Amino acid sequence: MSSVQDNVFDIIAKESGIDRSLITPDATLKDLKIESLDAVQIIFEIEDHFKITMPDRDPNFDTESVKGLVEAVEKLVAAQAAPPPPQA
Repeated sequence: MSSVQDNVFDIIAKESGIDRSLITPDATLKDLKIESLDAVQIIFEIEDHFKITMPDRDPNFDTESVKGLVEAVEKLVAAQAAPPPPQA
């Protein structure tokens, strides 16, 4: 399990009040019975923790499932760590 996944699971558990052991990569936020307001708060906490901005309704990012959230965070963190492209 990656540290990103660990952190995302911790944030979901803390913000939703769900036992962390119930959170799996294959679960969706709906499966975990997370209300939409709680889901928004989870996204805010993830953004704040990782210093990233999650895409809003981007078809390339699945933010409905736990696995999708983890993958989106990993992509955004990796892109943030990448050196900027050279100026032309």
